Amino acid sequence: MGSIQTKKINKTLSSAHNDVRIAHILNKYREKVLITTSFGTTSALLIHMVSRIRPNHPIHFIDTGYLFPETIEYKNTLIERYGVNVIDHVPNERKHRITQKGSMWESNPDLCCHYNKVEPLDEVKEGHEVWISGLIGYQNSYRSGLEILQKRDDLHRYYPLIDWTRDMVDDYFESYGIPRHPLERFGFDSIGCIHCTKKGEGRDGRWGESGKTECGLHL
Repeated sequence: MGSIQTKKINKTLSSAHNDVRIAHILNKYREKVLITTSFGTTSALLIHMVSRIRPNHPIHFIDTGYLFPETIEYKNTLIERYGVNVIDHVPNERKHRITQKGSMWESNPDLCCHYNKVEPLDEVKEGHEVWISGLIGYQNSYRSGLEILQKRDDLHRYYPLIDWTRDMVDDYFESYGIPRHPLERFGFDSIGCIHCTKKGEGRDGRWGESGKTECGLHL
């Protein structure tokens, strides 16, 4: 997909229903499509949609070793309910120990994320052409500037939910009776690793006052 074609596809998909957006890519690229999830507060949207279109398609999950027990509980709940094919990945054991020993999430959160999230996913990206993830624009200013489809590095990034509003998200959860993340009712709007997640609206509760807003996967 060249840049001109990418613009054309974005224009076409801007008015398409989300099932159509996802089915278009899955049907065209099939095994070349990488789907990821964090099992955060809005992750169930993409999981539910994939389960209705192609439930056996692999959905890749990075378990950083620092996740809330409630996130693992939520993951198991959604897998059982929707029968999706989730594949777990973990960071390099030696590098993970380094982040533990030095509490790297405090001294160098970017490197901590790189070791525990970015590097494990880099190994998974090989052989794929399109990467689907459930980023939503209202979550922060960086995400609000993303388009549905764009070329990044060696992959096309595909964000079928990027133009959704908070009301659309809430309506979808309610309409399909999708369970919410257990921590959401306690004021956690965005949930990542234990050490770097606090209560807050949008992604305000991530990485405290460090100024960091993204783990690095989507930059």
